[in-house]
Amino acid sequence: MTGADVLLLALGAVAVGAGVLVVTTKHLVRAGLYLVVCLGALAGDFLVLSAELVAWVQVLIYVGAVVVLLLFAVMLTRAPIGASDDLDRPGWPAALIGGGAGLGLTALLVDAYRWSTVTLPGAGTAERLGEQIFQSWVLPFEVLSVLLLSALVGAIVLSRPDIGRAAPQRDSTAGDLVDSEPGGRR
Repeated sequence: MTGADVLLLALGAVAVGAGVLVVTTKHLVRAGLYLVVCLGALAGDFLVLSAELVAWVQVLIYVGAVVVLLLFAVMLTRAPIGASDDLDRPGWPAALIGGGAGLGLTALLVDAYRWSTVTLPGAGTAERLGEQIFQSWVLPFEVLSVLLLSALVGAIVLSRPDIGRAAPQRDSTAGDLVDSEPGGRR
């Protein structure tokens, strides 16, 4: 076992541990920060595998943009920052499904490779990767950008209760402000 193998396993253990903390913590902001650790460990795995471009894209896109967007959405919607009692659900169904999926994937990989070594192809270039992304994967990138934009707009609309509500009108007889919703004066 080489030093790269040990480092790969250590970073993988950090990623799995942080992933477990993401789904088991009751603090929403802490879950976002554990997600940063998990994605950072995955970027470290890519660096060990000498895929530097993919590692830096992982850091820039996922850690730098998606997690920050997630944390801003949590803060804009005024979600509870501390522990939430409504998130306390039984964890055995998720553990059962996750464990079954993990065992199934492990059995699939062991059956497919039978502990043999796999020769890796030559290192790719940024030019070749860019050609693949922008020829075959343009539509999914555009769909993702529209999805993230709509999530941000939705977070802003949810955080501002004054958007979408009609302005109060004056009652000409009494001079009071009348709420435009049924039921009342202010």
